[in-house]
Amino acid sequence: MSVLRTKPIKDVLAQGDADGDDGKPGLRRRLGPVDLMGFGIGIVIGTGIFTLTGVEAKNSAGPGVVISFGIAGVVALLAALCYAELASSVPTAGSAYTYAYATMGEIVAWIIGWDLLLEFALGAAVVARGWSGYLADLFGLPSAWFAEEGSIVNLGAIGIVLLLGVVAIVGIRESARVTNVLVLVKVAICAFVVIAGLFFVKAANLTPFIPSSEPAGAGDDGIKQPVTQALFGLEPSVFGFVGVLTAAAVVFFAYTGFEAVANLGEETRKPKRDLPLGLLGTLVISTVLYIGVSLVVVGMVKYTEIDEGAPIASAFRAVGAGWAATLVSIAAVAGLTSVILVDLVAMGRIGFAIARDGLIPPSIAKVHPRWGTPYRIAAIMTVAVALLAGFLPLSALADLVSIGALCAFMLVAIAVPILRKRRPDLERPFKVPFSPVLPIVTAVACLYLSLNLSVETWVRFLIWMALGAIIYFGYGHRKNRLARREHAEDTPEPAPTP
Repeated sequence: MSVLRTKPIKDVLAQGDADGDDGKPGLRRRLGPVDLMGFGIGIVIGTGIFTLTGVEAKNSAGPGVVISFGIAGVVALLAALCYAELASSVPTAGSAYTYAYATMGEIVAWIIGWDLLLEFALGAAVVARGWSGYLADLFGLPSAWFAEEGSIVNLGAIGIVLLLGVVAIVGIRESARVTNVLVLVKVAICAFVVIAGLFFVKAANLTPFIPSSEPAGAGDDGIKQPVTQALFGLEPSVFGFVGVLTAAAVVFFAYTGFEAVANLGEETRKPKRDLPLGLLGTLVISTVLYIGVSLVVVGMVKYTEIDEGAPIASAFRAVGAGWAATLVSIAAVAGLTSVILVDLVAMGRIGFAIARDGLIPPSIAKVHPRWGTPYRIAAIMTVAVALLAGFLPLSALADLVSIGALCAFMLVAIAVPILRKRRPDLERPFKVPFSPVLPIVTAVACLYLSLNLSVETWVRFLIWMALGAIIYFGYGHRKNRLARREHAEDTPEPAPTP
């Protein structure tokens, strides 16, 4: 039984069109393009803009962090083009996992599925702890139960994950309604930040736009330095254009999650039309807002004086606009709430697709007959994220979200030309222009950005992949649907009894 066996496209499409396997209820088509953009923006605009802007401007890129957001946005948009072609051609739950299964083989599909679970689980847990901290700051709640540091159990993080997990389980339409409201709030306030902040921007704060390169501090060498510096024996440094690229790799975290839209292919009314609109609309709106907000923040306050914890709110306080800082805090709470919700929804769909294929026990892929959601896998994921968010300080693991997303995007880009060659007859409502050149450029760009993450991040990522390999070879390789089908075909029928 080969680890490179592929899942027939007709089987993928049949699963997406069917009500469910063996007469069981399946996912329900209830979403339109606005709902998809709501989910996409809901997950993309969150922790990245509210925290990473300050951290990377102060420590890596200076005002050049604006360029970092632009570079990361272009790479994300290229990946979104690849997602759009595959999602419109093969609208299904599981997105990148399913695309890989149909093009590059089972082992690659498992790697990408396992990788996506890491991305969304850690993303949701990190954001939940951030949400708890913003809420404590806004309402003066006790730090012993809500702070990132100094608390044994973060009750705020556990509470919000469990609450939103219930919303995700009860129904996709309900999740869409909650997400759309939260998205309206945070997009409106992000637009306000850009417009109001422009009145406080000082040219002196933007000079030099890319500070001169300087040696990294003692804590930024060894396994803390980017892989590119370690590979080529370069002197560890910060700022300069190297710092801009390093910051681009880190702030890519701010764009992760848009691929959650592609996971909703089986719940979209007109997937061939609406999935590309949802994916590309999400990236364009988010990139414009990110570049605008980051430019305003570094223009209001000198990058050396930016508050890493709450850069936007502190920037307004620094110019005497405390009332605006309060609005920003409200936007942060709303923004992070929607990120957690969409993360939980996406995890449920990825787990559903993997379990439906038998790579993990299929019993947990059951769809609720009334709610039309994969409630068992969604409940398991919700509890796991709640435990992670409540007991583990995950700020050091945030880079794992970036490397997980970049790995997934790279494989999706490679899948585009492979699927075109293997299935030239497949209907493609949306096509990536200049294929295979653009998909190859996308894959190379994702690989290069990932190599600008630290050696430490790569070590942790490889440990997670090794754990996934144990599960795959111990269970999924022998128990999945394709393996059982191969076994049945190879087993001779018993001779008739005389």
